[in-house]
Amino acid sequence: MKVGIIGTGWIAAKAALTLKGMDSCEAYAVGSRRKESAEAFAAQWGIQKSYGSYSELIADPNVDLIYVGTPHSHHYDVTKEAILAGKPCLVEKAFMANARQTKEIIDLAHEHGVFLAEAIWTRYQPAVGIVRKLIADGRIGTPKLITATLGYSMGNKERIMRPDLCGGALLDLGVYVINFVRMFTDSNITMIDGHCVKSDTGMDLTNTITMLLSDGIVANVQSSASCVGDNIGVIAGTEGNIIIDNVNNPQTITVNGPDRIYVETIHVPKQITGYEYQFLACQMALIDGLKEPREMPHAEMLYIMQLMDDLRKKWNVRYPMDE
Repeated sequence: MKVGIIGTGWIAAKAALTLKGMDSCEAYAVGSRRKESAEAFAAQWGIQKSYGSYSELIADPNVDLIYVGTPHSHHYDVTKEAILAGKPCLVEKAFMANARQTKEIIDLAHEHGVFLAEAIWTRYQPAVGIVRKLIADGRIGTPKLITATLGYSMGNKERIMRPDLCGGALLDLGVYVINFVRMFTDSNITMIDGHCVKSDTGMDLTNTITMLLSDGIVANVQSSASCVGDNIGVIAGTEGNIIIDNVNNPQTITVNGPDRIYVETIHVPKQITGYEYQFLACQMALIDGLKEPREMPHAEMLYIMQLMDDLRKKWNVRYPMDE
């Protein structure tokens, strides 16, 4: 599968590194708004084609999948252009700036019969299946409480501070802890609330979110772009708990029984970067003729984006795209 990478930032570089280590996929082309950036990126990662515009990459008939690795604020236009050209897309998280954009792009993909996926990498990793099976097998009894934290000390990065770049911790980091809850329970969220501390530019820097689920689970999650979090996720049940060492890229899953007595530690399979699973999921879905990945359906993408819209509305965190 020949992948065309849109963007030349650090996340695009991580995608290129991942694809370089894969057998069934390759980083075939890169597109940037500056020809020089595309050429330098292609030279660094051994990519065949480099384009000085996104449109040129989209027009390349040899590109099987377009990976959109630009900031959230710049996903909409390029994804729309790619879909109209009939190109399958894997779009970095957060998928779009808001639910309105998300619905428009999903509807457009359905209308044109084009494959579309969100690159929320944790959804595609083996840890998801491992933990879901532990829960289904009754290893911790009935889940009652889910907690998760994700925090990085990011300083004053533009993509966090600027409203026009859809800044804040929520879309960059909070999306992971919300997905953490959704990955391990299929119950509807009956109530969501939260609080945040904002920057001088009006972006949420640290937030905490509480969710009540229809099956009686309470979820408390938080994310921050201002501090170094433990990044641990816990699913607590009536007979034990499951501890995930890193909600952003799980490596070990620890099972404890009653009274927190240690039972076992499960290590996930060795990985290139962890990004490979989202590319493999897209490849398999395309082979099977699907228009969305099994691991992250369109309805779920829209549901989570709406949750984040609701939180931002409560916090009065606004982007220009919201108008």
